[in-house]
Amino acid sequence: MAVAGSQRIDKWLFFARVVKSRSLAAKLVQSGGVRINSLKVDQPSATVKPGDGVTVTLERRILVYRVLSGGTRRGPAEEARTLYEDLTPPPTPREEQVVTAEREAGSGRPTKRDRRLTDRLRFEQD
Repeated sequence: MAVAGSQRIDKWLFFARVVKSRSLAAKLVQSGGVRINSLKVDQPSATVKPGDGVTVTLERRILVYRVLSGGTRRGPAEEARTLYEDLTPPPTPREEQVVTAEREAGSGRPTKRDRRLTDRLRFEQD
């Protein structure tokens, strides 16, 4: 029996545009990629209600949302953003790019000496 204002998690993920289809949402839930209020959910029929926290683990990122309301349809992105509050922490800054030895453009492939210099510069930074 559903609580007033509650909605199935697979429908909510689809309406909130977290995944492209409802069947993909169901597969994501069954694979263990979704948590509701920090409890792992494995049934697409699990319900969410306003105030719940939803954590979604995708391939390369983790999304953290607070449910604001249930959806009635899969509308435009602006409408989907009204269903949740995004609590996802900002991504950590990537390490500085690898410093390479400066060469003039068009000077050809690096020589063995150039590669050794690059390795030496990289080793000195560590």
